[in-house]
Amino acid sequence: LSLAWHEILLAGGMGSGGFNFDAKLRRQSVNRSDLFHGHIGGADALALALLAAAEMIKEETLTGARRARYAGWSEELGTSIMDGSETLPSLSERVTAGGIDPAPASGGQELLENLVNRVLWRVR
Repeated sequence: LSLAWHEILLAGGMGSGGFNFDAKLRRQSVNRSDLFHGHIGGADALALALLAAAEMIKEETLTGARRARYAGWSEELGTSIMDGSETLPSLSERVTAGGIDPAPASGGQELLENLVNRVLWRVR
């Protein structure tokens, strides 16, 4: 939920939108207080996730890594691909001629998961 909030906040927030929030009981119950506490627990989860997402944005936990990962798209080759001046055939020719030597790079998934978890545990 924190990752969803993270993207919502980066996109400018919810505006006039909201969550379609519907708490369900996990067991059969006719007690109204069970449903009441189910809603409270759900609202608390949303609030805690929002706090964690705000902290991740403030610390650039994910945005810094994303910026570093895709930095090459701002360089000459990346911009020429994005503006259409490079095509698949022209890229193929450059690779075949040895002008481009793509090397696999780790996205650092495990590290990022650990960084997100650290924020989650700290915020709670």
